[in-house]
Amino acid sequence: MPPSNTFLHIKTPSKTSSSSFSIMASSTCINFYALLLGVVATSMVAKCAANFYQDFDLTWGDHRAKIFGGGQLLSLSLDKVSGSGFQSKKEYLFGRIDMQLKLVAGNSAGTVTAYYLSSQGPTHDEIDFEFLGNVSGDPYILHTNVFTQGKGNREQQFYLWFDPTRNFHTYSIIWKPQHIIFLVDNIPIRVFKNAESAGVPFPKNQPMRIYSSLWNADDWATRGGLVKTDWSKAPFTAYYRNFKATEFSVSSNSFSDAAWQSTELDAYGRRRLRWVQKYFMIYNYCNDLKRFPQGLPAECKR
Repeated sequence: MPPSNTFLHIKTPSKTSSSSFSIMASSTCINFYALLLGVVATSMVAKCAANFYQDFDLTWGDHRAKIFGGGQLLSLSLDKVSGSGFQSKKEYLFGRIDMQLKLVAGNSAGTVTAYYLSSQGPTHDEIDFEFLGNVSGDPYILHTNVFTQGKGNREQQFYLWFDPTRNFHTYSIIWKPQHIIFLVDNIPIRVFKNAESAGVPFPKNQPMRIYSSLWNADDWATRGGLVKTDWSKAPFTAYYRNFKATEFSVSSNSFSDAAWQSTELDAYGRRRLRWVQKYFMIYNYCNDLKRFPQGLPAECKR
């Protein structure tokens, strides 16, 4: 989902790009790893998606959304007429979601590839990855956000330490009652903690589906809308593979269980988180005093 304002006007540094594409379909469903970075849960039901046909519906964009490679690959495309999107057949309430993406290569300015969890309605919850395209040679911006009860405005943005258009990379969300963790190639980049004790709503009651879309947002996405989409480069295409979902199955009284309350990241994971936030974070709403003249949001003070 695009932010409600265009508060960022970022000049991106030059970066070597590559237009080479090599799409490898994987027919093997990899066993899910449950203990990565200190993950512990009372009980987990691991599920490996056999293929995209079984787990997702192509929801808009007509022929611009495609499943191929025996159901092992999915692509979304954007042209001047329309973008495209898909959603999961089922809803999830707590768990870990992994998806490998290869983003639009070349001049992707004005395009946004969104990959997120969301419930529905005016008080919806949402956990966002959004990839903001850029001109050839400049890095993508990874935009993250968390909505609770219909309210977002919790943006953190990052550059990536690799070219996300050259190969597939894994983008993951761990969603538990005490926190949400965003990961890139199993490296944590952001932790949003449950701050209900400070009066901040936390998404824990509304099941969410997985969504993804590729669409034109050149009114705000690239340098605050200064760089427009070059339609001569259309169609723009992003690729998906190796979806995995691990649901955390809990009973009504499991939230007090010690396993649920245990820390999610070990010492190595915490060091990697600090590394990403020190060298690759380019915007953090919790540091934006001009945006919140009446005081930073309550969760920023914890």
